[in-house]
Amino acid sequence: MNLFVDALNWILDPANYVGPGGIPVRLIEHLGFTLVAVSLAALIAVPIGFLIGHTGRGRGLAVAVSGGLRAIPTLGLLTLVALWVGIGLGAPYVALTILAIPPILAGAYSGFEVIDRAVIDSARSVGMSEAQIVRTVEVPLGLPLLIAGIRSATLQVVATATLAAYVADFGLGRFLFAGLKTRDYAEMLGGSLLVILLALTLEGIFTVVQRLVVPRGVAAGRPPVDRSRSARPGPGMDPAITKGTH
Repeated sequence: MNLFVDALNWILDPANYVGPGGIPVRLIEHLGFTLVAVSLAALIAVPIGFLIGHTGRGRGLAVAVSGGLRAIPTLGLLTLVALWVGIGLGAPYVALTILAIPPILAGAYSGFEVIDRAVIDSARSVGMSEAQIVRTVEVPLGLPLLIAGIRSATLQVVATATLAAYVADFGLGRFLFAGLKTRDYAEMLGGSLLVILLALTLEGIFTVVQRLVVPRGVAAGRPPVDRSRSARPGPGMDPAITKGTH
């Protein structure tokens, strides 16, 4: 309990908010690093995921590759890349971009796969090209699952980006490594709490965004209505019942 109080006092200490190593600077570094890593992963994973989801080909390979990437220990990969490219941000960017690819890839192709094939067939039957189907049908309907994949990737990168401080003087992870070196456990716990608060804030933002991108009809839970059928009373049906369907 005393350590937790000490950590809160460390976070609230005005002295920790000034200078190039202050909390605001480290927070912006951490957030910017996360944004770049997730964006790089999305540039790679989203087009591949859309292609797999639209054509239905290569899903098994994508699952296998994603599983393999998830199994790679991030710290080991970070150390290996750092030995190759040297000390700096290059190694963390490579390691965390690889970490972010699997959930984004899964969200991209899963969003297309859950769409009712009848909807796609209907789009083709009215003469829409494959590019139009992807752009106007599959992407809007698959967007919620894609956002979920980006959300998962972002939270993973935020938590794991603390390892960037292992090879670079960068981000909120510096508080953990500096505290470990000086045995200042209040600083270590304070840095960890800042990472948790950042992750919870991003989680809340993505939750709102994910709800906003759900198509209106899907959000209401109502399937499309065939008005041509609902307007015709069936045998023995009172015409007054169907009067308000137009």
